[in-house]
Amino acid sequence: MNPKGASKFLLSNTELIPGHTIAQHLGLVHGSTVRAKHIGRDMMAGLKNLVGGELKGYTELLNESRQEAISRMVKEAIALGANAVINVRFSTSNITAGASELLAYGTAVVLEQS
Repeated sequence: MNPKGASKFLLSNTELIPGHTIAQHLGLVHGSTVRAKHIGRDMMAGLKNLVGGELKGYTELLNESRQEAISRMVKEAIALGANAVINVRFSTSNITAGASELLAYGTAVVLEQS
């Protein structure tokens, strides 16, 4: 998940990071990925609907998508000179039948070094 240069990069879903002071706001950053359902996963999900339970193939797909979107957002923030992203949020949308976008976004900031 951590792109090169992101070893001490901080992510937070809050406006502040306790113990740190924001020195500069660099603006909105985002990362997204569009993924299509895999026919094999779709068939297994159809079978699982008959008996109930977790759709593990879709859970894995969403986890991979979330990690990719976060990684792209962090790369964009690093390119701006940020060392953190605050107010991180996620959004999803259907692009077409069987394909969805997962978007990660937040505010790139520079935290004072302690």
